[in-house]
Amino acid sequence: MVYLLNRLQDMLDAIRAMDFLAPLALRLYLAPVLWMAGNKKLEDMDSTIAWFGNPDWGLGLPEPAFMAWAAALSEVGGAILLLFGLATRWVSIPLLITMAVAAVTVHLQHGWAAIAESPESGQRLNAAISILKEHGDYRWLTEQGDFVILNNGIEFAVTYFLMLLTLFFMGAGKYFSMDYWVARRFRD
Repeated sequence: MVYLLNRLQDMLDAIRAMDFLAPLALRLYLAPVLWMAGNKKLEDMDSTIAWFGNPDWGLGLPEPAFMAWAAALSEVGGAILLLFGLATRWVSIPLLITMAVAAVTVHLQHGWAAIAESPESGQRLNAAISILKEHGDYRWLTEQGDFVILNNGIEFAVTYFLMLLTLFFMGAGKYFSMDYWVARRFRD
């Protein structure tokens, strides 16, 4: 029995030759998410700065211009660097900070779930669907997916934070990252 378990463990250990796939998958998943978030901020930076700074209807952050530019450029630049696997561990640092700030200032007040699941949100969703069915082309509106009520909780921010934390400790991975090739050329 021990012999069989050891052979099974050997087979499992052999799969480690493909350990580059996990950081590659994380990088390829995060790159478009960060790209879209950063570009959305950059598209109307004046509104982004106003939202970052206003304590009544925004986030009320100090130095809103600096914070808005830092978040937007970290996300856009981070997306590009993650895509190529260049300076992955370094770029993870400002992105981790960005995700932590977003989780605390934007999402924490809404709880965990990104998509609302409460009875009240179900009532709102049913009312919205009823209005859309009566006054719109409901079939066309839903052919790409169902309508949902966004809760805007910390679920996505925490998930992205954990993915970035993993990249911070693991790095970009072998073969399909510039970090790997730069390290092979200049670090050894």
